[in-house]
Amino acid sequence: MQSPVGAAVSEPPATPGPVVALKGLTKRFPGVIANNNVSAQIFPGEVHVLLGENGAGKSTLVGMLSGLQQPDQGHIEIGGARVTVTSPRHALSLGIGTVFQHSMLVPSLSVVDNFTLGGTWWKRPDREGQAARIVETAARLGLRVDPFALVSTLSLGERQQVEILRALMRGSRCLILDEATAMLTPHEAVSLGELMRRLVAEGLAIIFITHKLNEALAYGDRISVLRLGKNAGEIGPQELRAQTDAGNTARIIALMFGAGSGSAAGEGAPRSGREPGPLVLEVAGLTAGAGRIPLQNATFSVHRGEILGLAGIDGNGQKELAEALSGQVPSAGSVRLNGREIGGMTVGGRRAAGLRYVTDDRLGEGTVGAFPVAVNFLLKEIGSTPFWQKGLEKPQAIRAQAEEHVKNFDIRTPGVQTPVGKLSGGNIQKVLLARELTGSAEAVIFAKPTYGLDVQNIRATRDRIREAAEAGKAVLLISTDLDELLELADRIAVIDRGRIRGIVDNDARARDAIGRLMSAGEEP
Repeated sequence: MQSPVGAAVSEPPATPGPVVALKGLTKRFPGVIANNNVSAQIFPGEVHVLLGENGAGKSTLVGMLSGLQQPDQGHIEIGGARVTVTSPRHALSLGIGTVFQHSMLVPSLSVVDNFTLGGTWWKRPDREGQAARIVETAARLGLRVDPFALVSTLSLGERQQVEILRALMRGSRCLILDEATAMLTPHEAVSLGELMRRLVAEGLAIIFITHKLNEALAYGDRISVLRLGKNAGEIGPQELRAQTDAGNTARIIALMFGAGSGSAAGEGAPRSGREPGPLVLEVAGLTAGAGRIPLQNATFSVHRGEILGLAGIDGNGQKELAEALSGQVPSAGSVRLNGREIGGMTVGGRRAAGLRYVTDDRLGEGTVGAFPVAVNFLLKEIGSTPFWQKGLEKPQAIRAQAEEHVKNFDIRTPGVQTPVGKLSGGNIQKVLLARELTGSAEAVIFAKPTYGLDVQNIRATRDRIREAAEAGKAVLLISTDLDELLELADRIAVIDRGRIRGIVDNDARARDAIGRLMSAGEEP
């Protein structure tokens, strides 16, 4: 096995085998199998790209490799020896270093002090010696790092370089880069790609997790695809070199998104081909958020009776869009409902006008867990008639409405006075649906409405979304489940890095077009 960067050089074996081998890894969580018999081999001197859409099982696989989780079945081999990775510290001792999407450095400390964290506690750290080693190793890799700079003063790309250096100097033979470019600027992403090529040239093995096909093809020597927690396929170095980029792209899209339609939890045909009704929701130039990926200049429209899906890798501006539309965060641009500008209205004003929002955070934002089911139906109407009169609560009216919602939405609860936090996730979701879909709703925003639900509640929620559209409501369905969007939506927009990259009709070509927009940012 070749030595890690920054470690003493030893004689490599005549025929190098894999640095890491995954043997039938299976990991279960309540109601879901995150990884199902996943196998892979990671070789020295290669960038092994791991691709897959949200929910494919990439993060769980990283968790097991880095010692954060333990497999229920299968095992990991390092250097040909079977091991049990018990913790992140143990993973480092075995030569597996992980750089996560979000920086794990302490911002208030210098670079060199971050390197000394976790060291021996009984003697003073050699800061000067460590700083010299940082500069030397960085220079050999073509990097410039100031070991005494505060981490808080560094860009995200510079912080990532520091984390990579730290992993290498701790003896990593296999480096895992988990969605490493997701928060980087295009220039920083290119710099990371160049660094990866230099690292594998020195014999390091890299697992590069991404969702962007252009990055996978530019930097990858081997590409594995996960789909629904299983191995969908692998493209080896010879196969990658033999095919054109277009040919490799087509193969990867087929592996990532499949050729079938519908999902295991779904039923029915897509809603494409329907005649659109009058315009209900018109959004123009909507901009919001001050984070790393703000919403930028979103423009689209939704007609009466239409479901517009929004696809994209999670964290690319979906939350900012939903909160800007519902009035929860400041925004610029225009939001019109039935021809009336509502962009300057409060959350309550937009709701009164007919705009409803079903949040993806059921307990943290959508409900108050300690409050009764009956009160949670009225969280956005506290003090309003007929449930309050002159500031006095009307218990009979509140109970009557609650019992009606429980019956109509099949909410399984011991009673309407039961704290909503004691219900199952599926029944909490039904409480949200009952609250937002009744009354004078004209347009409804659904944010990941089936996330974390079991099969039965997924089906029930999807039925409610269909019924809302069939009743004439305009529906914006934000989901990271592509099969869900293909099952329900009339049209599907794709968001990436805070921008709407394109909108496609949900027809026979939709899956391929969405896959290209999601993975490479191409126009359909």
